[in-house]
Amino acid sequence: MTPLLDIKDLRSGYKQMEVLHGISMSVEAGEIVALVGANGAGKSTLINTIIGLVRPWSGSVSFEGQAISALDTRDIVRRGIGIVPERRQLFGSMSVEENLMMGAYSRAGAGSQATLAEDMEAVFTLFPRLKERRRQLASSMSGGEQQMAAIARALMSRPRLLLLDEPSLGLAPLVVDQIMERIVQLRADGTTVLLAEQNARLALDISDRAYAVETGNIVVSGSARDLLADESVQRAYLGGGDDGEDSMEERIRTKAQAYYQRQSA
Repeated sequence: MTPLLDIKDLRSGYKQMEVLHGISMSVEAGEIVALVGANGAGKSTLINTIIGLVRPWSGSVSFEGQAISALDTRDIVRRGIGIVPERRQLFGSMSVEENLMMGAYSRAGAGSQATLAEDMEAVFTLFPRLKERRRQLASSMSGGEQQMAAIARALMSRPRLLLLDEPSLGLAPLVVDQIMERIVQLRADGTTVLLAEQNARLALDISDRAYAVETGNIVVSGSARDLLADESVQRAYLGGGDDGEDSMEERIRTKAQAYYQRQSA
């Protein structure tokens, strides 16, 4: 079966500095796949190269079996890939609702106003707080609310693959808990997710598979469960210790399992 996203020997960077040194990886439809690694490891460069914000130097990126490396970002989004960028990057002087409508720009001429309204209601169902804030300027919201708005904006393009770049960055633990629950729900509802995250334990707890990135190279990959149990991964990325039975990660894992059980009932 052809992977939804297939990357082979990808090299890219900025000016004369190569950041990615031959990355190869794949994402199957219906998965949450984590990219874990420290700040500066190359995760954001990989995300931005997939979406066309950084041009690949060599190698290939294919989506649904079609090469997308030469496309611009607008066309890649139209193909079915959405992005939630690091630090959200909302239009601060626009309302929440206006930001969400900007997310649907790639669908211009492809859907009725009724369809857009239905999609708006769907993201409001996923993030009820945004409905309360729909007329509020994006810049006046809390960090957690802005992250919800950034995810909702990406969903307005109806992506089959959602790229998330450091969604927990700068957020309070309770808010991170809520965001990760929503990511699990998105996967259960049919959206494939590629999650770049510094908090490796958090990412691995909700993912199916994972790739650890270090200085622009993939140094280990496998099922998320296997990486969580790997002592070398624990030492390098997980702090080598258990945060306790009542940790945020344990709560997310429990809630994710309960959600999947309800979906299969």
